[in-house]
Amino acid sequence: MEHWDEVRTAYQVARQGTVSGAAEVLGVHHATVIRHIDALESRLGVKLFQRHARGYTPTESGEDLARVAQTTEDQLQQLVGRIRGRGADVSGELVVTSIIELSDFLVPVLSGFKAEYPDVVVRYLTDTRVFRLEYGEAHVAIRAGTAPEEPDNVVQPLMKLRIGLYAAKSYVEAHGLPKDESDLANHMFVGNDNPDGRAPFQKWLRSRVPYDRVVFRTTDTFSMMSAVRSGAGIGFMTVDQGDSDDNLVEVMPALDEWAASLWLVTHVDLHRTAKVQALLAHLKAAVKDTDGANS
Repeated sequence: MEHWDEVRTAYQVARQGTVSGAAEVLGVHHATVIRHIDALESRLGVKLFQRHARGYTPTESGEDLARVAQTTEDQLQQLVGRIRGRGADVSGELVVTSIIELSDFLVPVLSGFKAEYPDVVVRYLTDTRVFRLEYGEAHVAIRAGTAPEEPDNVVQPLMKLRIGLYAAKSYVEAHGLPKDESDLANHMFVGNDNPDGRAPFQKWLRSRVPYDRVVFRTTDTFSMMSAVRSGAGIGFMTVDQGDSDDNLVEVMPALDEWAASLWLVTHVDLHRTAKVQALLAHLKAAVKDTDGANS
């Protein structure tokens, strides 16, 4: 595709807002980015960006070009993802995404899969954004919450993620434990910075504790767990994480309504490929083994 490199550069400048940001994403020198923009503007005979001290802002023409470039890049990524997944052998790159809370469970499982299939390169991504399977960004996604409803996805139940309520021994020594649910509002909590979080355990807590009792708020789970372990307040984490920490005390028995449903999600175009089917079988077997060990 003639001049695609220049168009892709302009797209990344529009997306990142700076030459340095685009250069980092593209893996090129910032001078190359400037050269591509200048050449493209000269060829088209229009200004694609307004230059200012904070970076580059796309003009109307620049926004039009960026929209077309994004569609083209998405289609190319989708094509690459499909081509990579067509092999009959369990080999090549395999991209798996999930929420980071599952890493303690998934990393050993994926390591076992890699040992069984040495020709596979596993990429395990825990970015907060939802990866778009329809564009080939991932082969398998493990998602929490309600069943995903994107078109052309194959969705299967995987397991329930058991969630518990814990406090550090230092917190208990200083403040004691709630006597019952009605006493929860007299304690301090660690929670999400978003008061409208949709996780089942967050909804449960919100119905029983005023948000001003959530005195330590953060946006990521690991920081929440660290705050609970530090004695900042009572907080939720997976039962496996809480029960394995001798410094933590279970505040009350875990409730079924706190649990989060986990779903295996694949795109219909890649669902039947050998490596995706092999991973799905491996994940289901690992969950079955875990359930058997806990029964």
